[in-house]
Amino acid sequence: MPVIVAKLTARSAVRVLALMLAYSMVSFRDINLVVLGEAVRVIWPYLTVFAVSGLGYDVATRSWRRSWRFTSLRDIFVVARSATLIVLVLLLAVFVLDRGAALPRSALFLTWMLDIGIFGGLLMLRRAAHEKTLTDVFAPFLGRAHIPHHPLMLIGSLESTDSFLRELNRESAPKYHPVGVIAAHAGDVRHEVRGVRALGSVDDADRLLEDFSRGEGERSVLFLDGALAPADLDAELLARLRQRGVRLLRMNRVTDLDAPLGVLSFRELDFNELLSRPPVVLDHERVRRLIAGKRVLVTGAGGSIGSEICRQVAALSCAHLAMLDHSESGLFGIEQEISDAFPTLSRAPRLGNVRDADRIRSIMIDERPEIVFHAAALKHVPLMESHPGDSVLTNVIGSANVADAAVAAGARNFVFISTDKAVDPPNVMGATKRLAERTVCQRRRVGGPRINVVRFGNVLGSAGSVVPTFLTQIARGGPVTLTHPDIERYFMTIPEAVQLVLHATAKSDVDDVEGVLVLDMGKPVKIIELARRLIELHGKTPGVDIEIKVTGLRPGEKMTEALFDTTETARECEPGLLEVVDDNAHVRLSDSELRQLEAKAREKDDAGIRLMLFNLLMKLRDPGEGKVRRLTRPA
Repeated sequence: MPVIVAKLTARSAVRVLALMLAYSMVSFRDINLVVLGEAVRVIWPYLTVFAVSGLGYDVATRSWRRSWRFTSLRDIFVVARSATLIVLVLLLAVFVLDRGAALPRSALFLTWMLDIGIFGGLLMLRRAAHEKTLTDVFAPFLGRAHIPHHPLMLIGSLESTDSFLRELNRESAPKYHPVGVIAAHAGDVRHEVRGVRALGSVDDADRLLEDFSRGEGERSVLFLDGALAPADLDAELLARLRQRGVRLLRMNRVTDLDAPLGVLSFRELDFNELLSRPPVVLDHERVRRLIAGKRVLVTGAGGSIGSEICRQVAALSCAHLAMLDHSESGLFGIEQEISDAFPTLSRAPRLGNVRDADRIRSIMIDERPEIVFHAAALKHVPLMESHPGDSVLTNVIGSANVADAAVAAGARNFVFISTDKAVDPPNVMGATKRLAERTVCQRRRVGGPRINVVRFGNVLGSAGSVVPTFLTQIARGGPVTLTHPDIERYFMTIPEAVQLVLHATAKSDVDDVEGVLVLDMGKPVKIIELARRLIELHGKTPGVDIEIKVTGLRPGEKMTEALFDTTETARECEPGLLEVVDDNAHVRLSDSELRQLEAKAREKDDAGIRLMLFNLLMKLRDPGEGKVRRLTRPA
């Protein structure tokens, strides 16, 4: 209460002072205490009207709620708006009281200007005091004690630079001293933000960072946002920076559960982020509207993609999170992580296998999810080549079980996480994922859940992926093994893949889009180049310090991956998201065919499974042939 009274009193005092000064400037040559006293005697009715009407406006709009410490340009416009309204009220009072005889009209305009200028200036001084800007300006004269700072090079947009520096100025004893910015846009070069100059753009990064790394003491480079990613810089340069002890940092995301709160929240980059491409800019508010307040169920919750979906969904304030997995340890790990990070979130770890239709249906009806993310799958190509029955039971039959259960439970959205290996698949894993895509899409019903398939490629750092394997091999001195020097794949980080999945789901929910959605994976990356870059990031020379050994293609492995089949066409419905239309989408897999495939899987008839997989794929690709073709290559 005392703070509110003080704010209202100060605001009224500024209005009275503004009107007194305006009248004195118009009516007298000099301004002194005598003149101001005479002004009060003559125009006290107007002063009263101006102060009372202003006070009434402040009380009605509760203007005291605005924090003066964090004044922004928008707040100044609010001050101008209120000054305009109150001066108009004063103008009306002038004509009602004496037709403007005592108060010249020019004084009204001066009052408006002085009210905005004086109060706006006071607000800016308050903010400057809070951010210690005034202290920094007068520090040389105040004899401020020297605090050791670590030099910091910033990389990113000027907007992010401004936010970071503003927060840094609020620190009582800042650890870092920004020495410059590598700007995202060439047009920003040589501009200054809060006394820190943009020294160059990405084209100048090599020279600027080389010079920066040669300095003495602890030094750090901070990536502020996605405008410039580590992948935009040369791998050899990053390796040299790490060798010289320069720390590579990035700002934490909202979805980082272990990140402390606050703008000054950053940590060291890991290898996945050093290898990733620049992320796609997404509409996060639309994704939040999709998830906030909803009941969500995630299958495969203990896996790489499923666990990240759980993290991001929890961070988006879902009403309830059900986590389903058949792995006890994986489910326990993600449940503990979510419990620690979001202790008040309603959640339920559910142990179950998607192959068990009755169990999945029971869980789904108990949980009553509005949104279902089906991420459970068997995905390792060589293993699935030697275990085709397991691949069928989990990827095809399990997906059908989850989709049927979601329909029975009245879910609103069902999202199936697929893979680019489902396109023209030469292997069992890809074939089962392609059949699963068609199987879940066939579950569409009028009034049923909106069903979408989201297809994307490899993710950096997922369990069993190539990057952790390479890191292990590099740590023990090599060799780094790959199957072919020309093999290439699409890559993105796990958080970016999940963000795009959520974005695709939100897009389908808003625009009523159903079917297959493909994430824009950018350009494919050669695995050998990935291996070389990882070796260089460890400060070693490929082929000299660490050998790269080619072992030959494994069964079912493709040289390249595609995002669309020959029967499919794609259009960009939003940046980072493609909608796929299949010319043969009307072709259905019958229940009898699925039952027959399941029977062969349970009988472990590997040859029969391969033959039937290929025949079903040919049916989806070329339905006009009637009898399906015989197997001519591994499915």
